[in-house]
Amino acid sequence: MTAPNILFLVADQHNAKLLGHQRHTDARTPHLDRMAGEGCRFENAVTQNPICTPSRVSFLSGQYPHNHGYYSLSGPNPGGLPNIFGHFRRFGYFTAAMGKIHCPEYWVEDDCDVFHESNSWQAGSVVGRSAAYTQFLRERGVEELEDHILLPEFGARGRQTVEGRPSPLRFDESQEGWLADTAIATMRTAAERQQPFLLHVSFPRPHQCTTPCQEFWDLYDPRQISLPPNADYDLEAAGKAPHMIAAAKRWREGDWQLFEPKTFEAGRRRKLHGYLGAVSQVDAAVGKLLDHLRASGLAENTIVVYTSDHGDYAAEHGIMEKAPGICSDAITRVPLIWWAPGRIKAGASVNDIVELVDISSTLCALAGIELMETSDGRDLAPLLAGEGGGERIGVTEFAWSKSIRKGQHRLVHYPQAMFPDEYPDGFGELYDLAADPWEMRNLYFEAAHQPTVRDLRDELLEWLITTTRPRTVSGVNSARFGAPARNRQRVQRYQTVVNRDGKIHPARLRNVENKNYL
Repeated sequence: MTAPNILFLVADQHNAKLLGHQRHTDARTPHLDRMAGEGCRFENAVTQNPICTPSRVSFLSGQYPHNHGYYSLSGPNPGGLPNIFGHFRRFGYFTAAMGKIHCPEYWVEDDCDVFHESNSWQAGSVVGRSAAYTQFLRERGVEELEDHILLPEFGARGRQTVEGRPSPLRFDESQEGWLADTAIATMRTAAERQQPFLLHVSFPRPHQCTTPCQEFWDLYDPRQISLPPNADYDLEAAGKAPHMIAAAKRWREGDWQLFEPKTFEAGRRRKLHGYLGAVSQVDAAVGKLLDHLRASGLAENTIVVYTSDHGDYAAEHGIMEKAPGICSDAITRVPLIWWAPGRIKAGASVNDIVELVDISSTLCALAGIELMETSDGRDLAPLLAGEGGGERIGVTEFAWSKSIRKGQHRLVHYPQAMFPDEYPDGFGELYDLAADPWEMRNLYFEAAHQPTVRDLRDELLEWLITTTRPRTVSGVNSARFGAPARNRQRVQRYQTVVNRDGKIHPARLRNVENKNYL
């Protein structure tokens, strides 16, 4: 079998519950539903960070945030950190990235044969809009109507708003439509060059502004849209985090509505209306790409992955956007669907906990190329084949808080100094997702659940220690303890053999006989 093509699709801020095959009351996602039916979906996929850039650096490099070091938006080039584009390119792949790439400066561009950032106004991976998309809009005389980042009729106040309304652009003029067409053209270019492709298409929606094209807005009757079960409850009585309570209060009492009626109830329903329409718009773009693969004969030799960088509250807990993201399964859990006719078991639903850092290792394994030594992720191919994976944890990181998922429980750990006034003795969150899937009861302080709190805290500490990539470690590079041979993924830097990112793989620490200095 020839080297498989790879189509890696990412939506921005897609709540994992808002999919038809997840039995959501309202969401209309026929193409993603068919993809899941013909492929394999992971029910408990955990993102490594609740905001854009850190999450994207994680799944494109395969590294956890505490190893790559990015916890905020954009930032300088990581300097030597490999990504999947450069890795696959060395094995003869035609590589391309387009859409909302939103990574550190010039980290992705140099490893891509084709690069289009299509999110805002300036070119480049620091949230820029590609010159090609800008020219496309100008030729049609609709550049001023582009409304993903800004509702132009409101000026600065309309920037990154969660307000919902239909976009005046047609689907083929929207970023999702343009990206689908551009991706298809890029697949044809790869075919002309007789190269397999690794094509990353990152859709800006359903991230706000929640402005789907009219046809997707019209899919939903605003009178019939249902609020999530946890839209209205007492967060203080539930023991929620202080910053989450404050955020919910700001949304309920704040002056954020732009359209009439300017009430909280009307505003959140417009948000949900627009968000659902935006999810359906992304679904349509996915459908167009999958239809091309089927019609062109590429489907039998293409692996397709669909996921999101993080979730969205979508009115859960009374919050309209994604902050504070560490607090909720609505943000830390994301959709993850794999589709590869003839290569993976179709129609499977996997409940094992997996992480987005696993994508890089799994793609390498399925493509038959060597794994990235700089990736922290695991190979999910056995799970895709229907084999068991064993118990595992999933961790989402902020610099000053961590969320750990193990089995049916999710723990959020905060430093004691996080909420010194409200909780001088410390604060945390624990949820039983089997009994309380909408997370409306914090069990952290309840006596009966202290063994679970201790177990998850111990798991988190063990994970943090054993997954960290150091730059130098005594004994690891000594011939006495099996100094590693150099290869194309390793370099020697003054008596120390490290990976291309200048760090040592944590697995090498496990094999050292003398751990006195570890």
